[in-house]
Amino acid sequence: MTVKLSKTIQHIAVMRLSAMGDVAMTVPVLRAFVRQYPTVKLTVISRPFFKPFFEGIPNLEFFAFDEKERHKGFPGLLRLFKDIKKLKIDAFADLHNVLRSKVVSLLFALSGKKRATVDKGRDGKKELTRAENKIFKQLPTMFERHVKVFEEIGFPVNLSHPEFPKKAVLSAEITNLVGENYQKLIGIAPFAQYDSKVYPLDLMQEVISKLAETKEQTVLLFGGGKKEIEILDSLSEPFKNVINVAGKIKFQQELKLISNLDVMLSMDSGNAHIAAMLGVKVITLWGATHPYAGFLPFNQSPENALVSDRSSYPKLPTSVYGNKIVEGYEEAMRTISPKKIVKKIQSQLAEIN
Repeated sequence: MTVKLSKTIQHIAVMRLSAMGDVAMTVPVLRAFVRQYPTVKLTVISRPFFKPFFEGIPNLEFFAFDEKERHKGFPGLLRLFKDIKKLKIDAFADLHNVLRSKVVSLLFALSGKKRATVDKGRDGKKELTRAENKIFKQLPTMFERHVKVFEEIGFPVNLSHPEFPKKAVLSAEITNLVGENYQKLIGIAPFAQYDSKVYPLDLMQEVISKLAETKEQTVLLFGGGKKEIEILDSLSEPFKNVINVAGKIKFQQELKLISNLDVMLSMDSGNAHIAAMLGVKVITLWGATHPYAGFLPFNQSPENALVSDRSSYPKLPTSVYGNKIVEGYEEAMRTISPKKIVKKIQSQLAEIN
């Protein structure tokens, strides 16, 4: 397909409000865009919490969506449109495709501006996750879907040569927490929004115990919330070189720390996408979900996605997001052995040497 390059568009508004992993997945595409179109300005509309994701990206401004007051409800969306319009926007890229973003997109269209909306591929995802007559095949990735949006506006984006930010300089606060006497830094984010995506904690303890045997390695545990912090404390407590960082540093500091990891072990969750957007090698564990739905972290090898055994659990994947409970599938992730995970981590660390 021949794409007609736009010569008149100089400023594009990009909207993706949530969730954390989904917002993180926009970052590699936007980095590639500004490098390939340095004269075109981007304004990203998202929740204030996600602003640190976009810091350091040239020619990109962040616009904070105020969902509790100024931009609340339909009148708030009208105010949002007026607020953004003042910035002299030429086109609108909807990377969310929800009611809020559709309303804003329509308002831009009615004002004569070019717009495009991400196709979430709902039909294909239904075919992939249904129990009967499942069509088990790789669907387009979210990164490919985002690229398609910019292509429709007139800006094809090439993701084949990604660039990532340099490892952040760690503050004294962080080095006091994690130390400096390590050769390799391993991150583990053992939680996800839904239990069907969480590796059994007794098996995760085995993984951590094995990794901790190598004293030159430091293992950092990531999470959030009181319950998760308590669990992470219990996982780290037996080992000097396993550190729970959850709740001990601010989010921006956490991003800087993640950028310094040699490898991240994560569920199908936001932490995987945060690490990937920072150029870190990511190993993911998959339970009820599957990378075929298009959520493999950016620039990661499919071989680093360890999936539950479909010969034992043939209905997998049962869900796109992990929010569907299927009876008898609660133990599916036990088919991913701790030994296999440790071996995969060690092989990735060996490649760094």
